[in-house]
Parts: sequence; structure tokens; C-alpha cells
Amino acid sequence: MHIEPEVSLVEYSYSDINKKFLYTFHARYWRPIHSEVMTHRKFGRNARSSRAVPNKVLLREPIVEPLYYGANQPGMQSWGELTGWRRLLARMTWLALAHITRAGVRVLNFAGLHKQWSNRPLEWFGCIDVLITASDLENWYALRDHSAAAPEIRLLAQKMKQVVATSTPRLLMEGEWHLPFISPVERETLSLDEQITRSITRCARISYKPFDGSDTYGAELQRYNKLFGQVPIHASPAEHQATPDLLLDGRWANLKLHGNLTGWIQKRKLIPNENIPG
Repeated sequence: MHIEPEVSLVEYSYSDINKKFLYTFHARYWRPIHSEVMTHRKFGRNARSSRAVPNKVLLREPIVEPLYYGANQPGMQSWGELTGWRRLLARMTWLALAHITRAGVRVLNFAGLHKQWSNRPLEWFGCIDVLITASDLENWYALRDHSAAAPEIRLLAQKMKQVVATSTPRLLMEGEWHLPFISPVERETLSLDEQITRSITRCARISYKPFDGSDTYGAELQRYNKLFGQVPIHASPAEHQATPDLLLDGRWANLKLHGNLTGWIQKRKLIPNENIPG
């Protein structure tokens, strides 16, 4: 079936002290375009992993078809759709290949092969859930909301634009934090450290299932300890939490703490040993 990208704005912030926006999206889209999303280095990302999701979950999901079955021609872009028997043949073949692949994965599962390998063949016709945090979207929109872009990724960029246009950012002052998945009640009742910890673990959870509020604090704390209680640590879920930086005489006060953001101090950069230096 044709499945369009789904996009929600998990957290949307604006700092009046430096006039910068910060966005955290939850996007669900066709798995093959994920490699193109990954080329944008200004994005902080966490994504669902085929190594973490049980076979039975992926096998229940619908088969994703192209947005349209474009006619072959020179170059990377198709400007016309197949029609008649050609379109029917292409679609039936696509679906048949997907069903054959599923059958093969069931055999691999029956043989006892671990899901980190047996799930891989399912990726070409499946979806992926991804958290994207960014302060700079102009280059993304310029490249991906463009007639030369793949139609599936162009629609993703357009939906990101739409959800931003219909949303209102949270105003953050100095010392306040952009914290995905933290509720207004939690902001009032929990310490800042607890809020940051919970936000990090809830972002990390997308590796196998998007956050839905079902975890206990004990489970979240256990996940946090798994992320940061080993060497090397797994710091990428801390790329989604940030606090506004000050702009002093045209220079950022803490530029080295921005990570891949602009105008925001990223939590990851405040964590000791957040990467292994070369």
C-alpha cells in the first residue's frame, strides 16, 4: 500500500535571548530514504533499529509501495508514471517480492537466526521511526523539498514544513531547556536533572518502540544506566535536549558546546566522555 510519511512535532522551542528556534520531530517514513536523511549532519537523530524489533512486529506491518510507479528514463528522476499493464506488472512484482521476502524471513526465524540479521531483508519495503532534532532546516528544505528530490523524501520535507507552520513554539528563557517527551506536569514537579534523564531515555526508546508513556521511572532509570553506565557510553539520545546559549558581541558564549546545533548548548556536550577522541 502507498504509505505517506507521518510527522509530528514532539518539541518546538524558541529562545528570545538569541532569536533561535529548535525543533524535535518524530517522523515515520519509508526505510530506503533513511540513508538520504542521514546525509544531513545538522540533524541529531535516533531511529528504530532492525536489530531491536522482534520479527513478529515487523512481519505484521504493511508492505510499503512507492508513492507512484515511475517510468524508467535516464537520470535519477522519473517524470512520468507507468500506465496500463506495465504499472500492473510492476506493482504485482513488487508485492510478490515482498511476500517472498517475508516467507524467507520466517524460515530464517524458524532456523533460529538472530533478528539482527533476519530482519534486514524486510527493510526495503518497511518503515522506520526516527527522532530528528535540528536548529537549522534551511539546507534540508532547499535540497529535499525540490523537484529533483526523490518523491518520498520530498513529501517528508513538505510535511515537516506543514507541521511547523501550524505549531506554536515554547518560549525558553536563559537556563530553561528544550526537553522532548516531558509533560507540563513533569516540568512543574520534577527536578531539572530528572526531567533531562527522562527525556534522554524516552528518546532512546525509539530504537525499538516510540515513547507512549507506558514505562515506569524505574524502567527509564535502568535504560539510562545502560546508556551511560558502560564504556563507551551511548550518547546520541542526549542530542535532543538543549538550553539557549547567549550571543555576546556577535559571538556565542559556549560555541564548543553546541554540537551540531546553532545557538543551543546541547546536553550531549555536557556529558563527560561523550565520544572517544582520535
